[in-house]
Amino acid sequence: MLNLILFGPPGAGKGTQSEKLIAKYGLLHISTGDLFRKHLGEGTELGLLARKYMDEGKLVPDEVVIGMVKDKIEGEDAGLKGIIFDGFPRTVAQAQALDVLLNDRGMPVSAMVALEVPEDELRARIKERGKTSGRTDDQDDAKITTRIQVYRDETLPVANYYEAQGKFHAVNGVGTIEGIFTSLCEVIDTI
Repeated sequence: MLNLILFGPPGAGKGTQSEKLIAKYGLLHISTGDLFRKHLGEGTELGLLARKYMDEGKLVPDEVVIGMVKDKIEGEDAGLKGIIFDGFPRTVAQAQALDVLLNDRGMPVSAMVALEVPEDELRARIKERGKTSGRTDDQDDAKITTRIQVYRDETLPVANYYEAQGKFHAVNGVGTIEGIFTSLCEVIDTI
């Protein structure tokens, strides 16, 4: 079973690349953004709570995210070829909880593959995406700055966590979509 964490800062191209990886490897896609949007669309209490944090450019609390991920895995794990986690885990505590969840099911994380993109490129991509995404945190410079800083402070340590396990792989996230995809596949095919 191939269980991948596609990792990188906001604007790195995780969503774009995860779609291509899902198609190639037949993976279940778990995106906390998708899970949040589902709850937001249904107007659940969890969705309203998530919206409050997202609108401020902050991370949704770990226990909320882990519960949503666990429900998704439990609802879909029969016959899985693997899972791609897109934008999750975002904290070391989430990574530890994910490891427990997956290890208990005999399906540990295979690798973390990180898209590395310079900050000026990230800002340009996020602002461009903001023209069509409708997300307030894609359009406001202060919120973009907050999101990048939160990534550095709270999320980047997750890479060190998986590097200590020998599961971290970096890929240059600048170039054509196809070129980046080819680089990702070259790494994944060695796992």
